Amino acid sequence: MTLRHLRIFSAVCEEHSVTKAAAKLYLAQPSVSLSIREMEEHYGVKLFDRVSRRLDLTEAGKQCYSYAAHILTLVDEMEQGIRRFDSHRLHIGCSLTIGTCLLPSLISHFKNEHPQTEISAQIENSERILSMVGENTLDFALVEAIPNDPQLIKEEFLKDAMIPVCAPSYPLATEKEVTPERFASFPVIMREKGSGTRELFDSMMLLHNIVVNPIWVSTNTQVILSAVAAGIGVSVLPQLLAQDAIAKGEIVEISIRDLSFLRSFYLVYHKNRYLSSTAEAFLSLCRNIQSVAF
Repeated sequence: MTLRHLRIFSAVCEEHSVTKAAAKLYLAQPSVSLSIREMEEHYGVKLFDRVSRRLDLTEAGKQCYSYAAHILTLVDEMEQGIRRFDSHRLHIGCSLTIGTCLLPSLISHFKNEHPQTEISAQIENSERILSMVGENTLDFALVEAIPNDPQLIKEEFLKDAMIPVCAPSYPLATEKEVTPERFASFPVIMREKGSGTRELFDSMMLLHNIVVNPIWVSTNTQVILSAVAAGIGVSVLPQLLAQDAIAKGEIVEISIRDLSFLRSFYLVYHKNRYLSSTAEAFLSLCRNIQSVAF
């Protein structure tokens, strides 16, 4: 027995007529008659007394209609409830850089347009976030690392640059340009392995056959920035994170010969993940990120 049978049966009960029920449901009259006959054969009872052109429920039919009305009401409530739930919740994963620089403004902008939406965010390094997307536990993620998992779909939504920096009093601060080897000869302070920032830094240095072993490693970019400003060492930081400190004169940008740290930010989601209308709306906001004020 299917919901289709119950909806047809209920329509016949309400209209007391196969013809009127068929018109109400935009079905052919034989289809409605067949559905009622299938129900009667399935339960082994007569559901209607056929008097002239009118159909009246039998006692068995009345009991069946009571059940059918209850079931269809629950189904309709489920449809409405689940759709409301689907539209009002998002679980977003985000790398630390994007979570610090972009996500607060994105969420604020989105909440202005969708105030009823509940948004939870998981902020981890890119490796961990991509792992969670692969496990299909997030609606989607915003990261700077390129996913290797073929199950994940990626879309570039923003270009970014990382910049070498040091304290204004540091020896490199007065040099117009330094070689990659000279930069690496100073104490380096960097993010942990598994972060998109560290992944790009290591890969670009390897292009010059340089392996860097940082003296400090931290998951907190603000700690790194403070250590650089204190003259403890040099680093390569996301421009989005470093630009305020540069403007305040706390750190300065270094130019490294034949080396640039350009990267992209990506929207990532599992290819089998159902994206709700709310998720699609947030992704659309990210794709049009130039409209967001930071």
